[in-house]
Order: sequence, then structure tokens, then C-alpha cells
Amino acid sequence: MADFSHFNEAGEAHMVDVGHKDSTQRYGIAQGWIQMQPKTLDLILSGGHRKGDVLGIARIAGIQAAKRTWELVPLCHPLLLTHISVDFEPFPEEARIRCRARVETRGQTGVEMEALCAVQIALLTIYDMCKGVDRGMQIQSVGLIEKAGGKSGHWVRE
Repeated sequence: MADFSHFNEAGEAHMVDVGHKDSTQRYGIAQGWIQMQPKTLDLILSGGHRKGDVLGIARIAGIQAAKRTWELVPLCHPLLLTHISVDFEPFPEEARIRCRARVETRGQTGVEMEALCAVQIALLTIYDMCKGVDRGMQIQSVGLIEKAGGKSGHWVRE
């Protein structure tokens, strides 16, 4: 278990001690997709959904999720986030939407989990708001695409 920082020498889960680490500027960027029927995407993009602005509400949900990640993921630290953006890009020819979240902080631990949580909850919000017209939507390929800061430095998905 030595390679997994969330386990102690006895193999028990614990919260990593980051008290000795330097505060550095850090960011994490995650993305994911939601696949749907073309008519569902048209409804979202035209603003014709009876529940309102689907992407606007999903953006707020993603921001809120990033801020509350420490409450949802048991071993995450509560962080002072300095910036959160959640953006959507529709791909009408593929009947899907890409969600990308960027989360920033100046602190002793990274914000990858916050970016991932923002994407997941934003996409789940789209699903929730549209499930009445399209239960077959699929959330796909959620992952970290870039992070920077801290001892491990800069990383970009290839």
C-alpha cells in the first residue's frame, strides 16, 4: 500500500497530511461528454426545454460541486478555491455535449478532484433535466486532462 498515499503503513485509510507542503498556485482541468438523441440536443440548444436553461443550471451545479467536493469524497481536503469555470461545447453532428471544468487554488494540495467532480455533477444535471425526454443519454469519458502545481508539477493527458 506504500504507493497509495491515502493508506497508512497498516493499510488503513487516512487523510493525507499536507501541513508540511508549500502553498503553490495549482489548477486542474477535467472534461467529459454526454451523448443524447439529436432532438434532445436541439431542445437544449434552442432553449425550448420546459425546465429552463439546461446548460446554465448545469454550469451552476458544476461550480457548486467543485466547492463541495471535500464533503462528497471522504479523504479530500476542504480547499479555498480561487477560480472555477465550467464550460460546455455542443457537437451537433455527434449529438453530444462536452463539459470542461477548470478549478484553481493557491494551496498545499491539488484541485484535480474538484475539477472531476464539477464535470460529473454538471453532466448529471443535464441528464436529470432531460431524462423525461431521453432516458438513454450516456455520460462518457470523464477524466483529468491537465494539472499544474505542487511537487509533481505539470501534467497533460496525451
